[in-house]
Amino acid sequence: MMWVLIVSELAVFGAGLAVFLSVRITDPAGFAAGQAHLHQMGAGVNTVVLVTSGLLAALAVRAAEAGQVARMRWLLAPAILLGGVFLALKASEYIDLFALGIGTETHAFHTFHFLLTGFHAAHVLAGMILLAVVGWIASPRAVETGAAFWHMVDLVWVLLFPVIYLL
Repeated sequence: MMWVLIVSELAVFGAGLAVFLSVRITDPAGFAAGQAHLHQMGAGVNTVVLVTSGLLAALAVRAAEAGQVARMRWLLAPAILLGGVFLALKASEYIDLFALGIGTETHAFHTFHFLLTGFHAAHVLAGMILLAVVGWIASPRAVETGAAFWHMVDLVWVLLFPVIYLL
């Protein structure tokens, strides 16, 4: 069932990115101006944060399969913590944008930026909760399932980052 969820979530994010790119074609200057307000360095750091977290989740799966429950939990804890770091950096960017008077109605770029990254942030939070739950359950299959969702979250960010922050 998790794979159905993952594929459907990837389809939703893919559609969102496709629409973002389609609208961007109609107003490249407006999108470039909107992009100039974003925290590109923070988004780059967030990429490293999530990829590192994904590595820890993958190592936790191996530990669970080896019956190393304590090690698995010690690997999931920083993976979850790094999810929190991601959310804190994203919140910082949002706060700075709001302080500049930039919101979802400022420009189509910002509408898409807040929609796509906000939806992603909700998935990061859900993934953090899921990793905590599977860490508590501690069965290899549960940990693998939680890690699969977490890797989907990583993958989505690896796609969002260049499209929204760099193009």
